[in-house]
This record gives sequence, structure tokens and C-alpha cells, in this order.
Amino acid sequence: MERSEAHGFAAAMSGAFLLSCLLFAAINRHQRGPYMDEAFHVPQAQAYCHGRFLQWDPMITTLPGLYLVSVGAVKPAAWLFGWTGSVVCSAGMLRFINLLFSAGNFYLLYLLLFKIHQKNKAVSGFQRILSTLTLAMFPTLYFFTFLYYTDPGSVFFTLFAYLMCLYGNHKTSALLGFCGFMFRQTNIVWTVFCAGNVVAEKLNEAWKTELQKKKDEKISSRKGSFSDLIRILQFLIEYLITPKNLVILTALTWPYIILVTVFFVFVFINGGIVVGDRSSHEACLHFPQLFYFLSFTVFFSFPHLLTPTKIRKFLLSLRKHPVQYSLIAVISLFLIWKFTYVHKYLLADNRHYTFYVWRKVFQRHDLVKYVLVPVYIFAGWSFADTLKSKSIFWILMYFVCLLAVTVPQKLLEFRYFILPFLIYRLNIPFPSLYRQLLELAFYIVVNAVTFYLFLNRTFQWPNSDEIQRFMW
Repeated sequence: MERSEAHGFAAAMSGAFLLSCLLFAAINRHQRGPYMDEAFHVPQAQAYCHGRFLQWDPMITTLPGLYLVSVGAVKPAAWLFGWTGSVVCSAGMLRFINLLFSAGNFYLLYLLLFKIHQKNKAVSGFQRILSTLTLAMFPTLYFFTFLYYTDPGSVFFTLFAYLMCLYGNHKTSALLGFCGFMFRQTNIVWTVFCAGNVVAEKLNEAWKTELQKKKDEKISSRKGSFSDLIRILQFLIEYLITPKNLVILTALTWPYIILVTVFFVFVFINGGIVVGDRSSHEACLHFPQLFYFLSFTVFFSFPHLLTPTKIRKFLLSLRKHPVQYSLIAVISLFLIWKFTYVHKYLLADNRHYTFYVWRKVFQRHDLVKYVLVPVYIFAGWSFADTLKSKSIFWILMYFVCLLAVTVPQKLLEFRYFILPFLIYRLNIPFPSLYRQLLELAFYIVVNAVTFYLFLNRTFQWPNSDEIQRFMW
């Protein structure tokens, strides 16, 4: 890092942290007590603070990583600064843990952008800092920086594991992946993703060698015709069933294999992936979740995905391959028809934005969910088009993980999209400076509206005296 870039990064990180501290103070003035899921998380952390480690709220569905880290940070700080009484492990003190995770995420995002795009010499230090600031302000993640939720810590350990994987420190990566798993069980998918990075790299090397043997002019593993895809899949199967290759891949990925094995042992002993209340978190094949994620990604990445150039390219592709797109449309319609689920929380809780998205869009008419198929197809094409600089094996690995982390979820919850979105956004080519600035400005506006609604547009339910607030 050059000196000017180091100074710029320090200034951006310090400024973002100062802004977060001001917002943190405002939110804690307006909402002193636990809100929403904090009503479960805060008392559980306070029980740990008082040494009651066997106490567990059965309504909590995640493992105790957040509470253990909180106690490990708050208790030494209380001893060091002489804090006593209610200030120790208060809601505000526990929320501050996530503010620290947010600062860590800022640093990790910068390091990941630097590592992933290090071969692109055209990218300036200013662009890296700007993209880091933008992703750190990603609205769905940034909002939960100020509440005692698992998301900032979950993102921190997962991004840290990904960074260590890219640097080849796979034992450290697996250990960090375990920490992420302790925050949210579905993070095991991103441990598989880290292992998949190693496998995809080896596959890509072998595929290039295969092409050179056949004196093929194509020196990369990029996508081509349908026959090319069949050929790649045949190569993939042949490579993975060869014992020698399996031994090599196992030797490279054994830390991840151990962690995944631990996960399956946990699932067997626990009787499922969810701890605590399982009645509201039942797994299912909710394929439209993929469509919701793609739409979510287009919305938050519209400067990159929703451009006149991309629309023209998509229409040209549509004219060239009408049969393929017709088949995709039919499959999409079938998946929506047979696999659309509506969680009771989605219909009942009017504090979440998803409640209004569902009511204002999907509940207007029964046919709306089918009419949106062209939007989903464009979103999917545009999403895949921005990843064309990655190898086909990396893309296949990422999409498998994307399906694994979204499709089993019955509840439409934007928080579930945070990690797949960030990993996608980190890996697309750097956009122009204008598009980066537009993206940052959009995130700032969305955040400003979100915090304004949360702080100032409160309401009450008819059967409750508690103040209710709008949130993601």
C-alpha cells in the first residue's frame, strides 16, 4: 500500500467509524431497551455475563458465538476500566460489540478487494478505498451494526476466513470458519466455498492444460456454446473420479473437510441444523428465493447491472437464443408454481420491509409472481454476465453455495442475502469511478431513509403499548 493510499484508507475508515459512533449514540438514545430479536439475544448474553453458561433461551436458533465473544470482550473491559453495575453487559454495551465488528469488516473488505483484484493494475488506490467504503455502508448489513444481532460478527468471521483462504492459510481459514459457524450455522456453506476456491483453482489449471494438449486456441475456461459446457462437465466428472486427483484435493482442503465433518456430527447429534425453536425455521425447497436474491442484487447493484449497454446485450442474447430462454422461462414458472412458500412471519410482522414488499407487489394479484419471470431472467443473466471474468469452475462452485444458502430458507429475509451479495460484489470487475460514486450515493440515501424511519416514524400495535419501528 502506497503512503497516499494508506492515509486515504485511514481517513475513510476513521470517518466511517466516527459517523457510526454518532448514529450509535442517536439509536441508543431513542431505543434504550432491546428491540425485536434483541429481546432474546440481550438476556442470553447477560446470563453469560453473570456466569450462567448452562442457561439457554429455547427461542434462540443460532449457536452461542455472539454471546461468548461479547463476554470475552466486555468482561476484560469492565475490569480494566472499573465498570460496575448495570452498565456491564447493558444493551448499549453489547451493541457496541457490533460496532467493533463493523470496523473489522471495513478493514477486511479492503484487504479482500486488494487481494482479489491485485492483478488489475488499472485499479487505483482511491477506487479500492471508495469500493470499501461503499460495501461497508451496504444498507442491509450497516443497519444491523447498531443492534445486537449476529450479522456483523457472522460477516466478520466469514470474510476473514475467505481472506485467509485466498492467502493459502487454510488451517486458519477453517478455524475462522468454525467461528462463523458458531454465529450462524448456515455459514458452513461459506467454509465449503473456501474449499471450493482451492478446488476451482486446481480444476482451472488442469482444464487449461487439457486445452493446450488438444492445441485449442481457447486458453481460458470461459463459457461458450452448450457443447462447450457439456465438454467442461465431462472433464469435471473425469477429474473428480480420478483417485490421484482426489488425494491431491484432499491434501489441500483437509482443514475444511474436518470442519464440514464436525458440522454433520453436530446435525446428527442435534437432530437438525437449528437449535432452539425449530417450528418457525423448517427447511424446504424454496427455489423462488434464488429469484428474490437476484432481484435484491440488481436493486443494490443497479449502477453495474441495470445499464443501457447490459439491456441491449441481453436483448441481443434473447434474439440469438430464443429456445434456451423459453426453456428457462418454463422452468422458472414451474418452480414458482410448485415451490413458492409464504412464511407466517412474512405476513404477520409489519415492522419489516419484506412485509410491504410482499403486500405491495406479490399480493396485488396471483399472477404477479409469474409476470415477474422476465425480470428474474434478466437479473440472472446480468448477474452471471458480471462474473464472466471468473473461471467456469469458480462460477459453478459459487452458484452451488448460493443455492445451498438461499433455497432451503422458507422465510424471505433480506439479512440472509448479505454474505452471498458481498462475496459476489467483491469478485466482479471494478466499475468506472462514476458508477462507484453512484452506488455509494445510493447506499447513503437508502441508509438515511432507513434510519429516519427507524428513529422518527414509530407506531404502536392496537394490543400493545410498546413502540414499534420499521427496519430491514
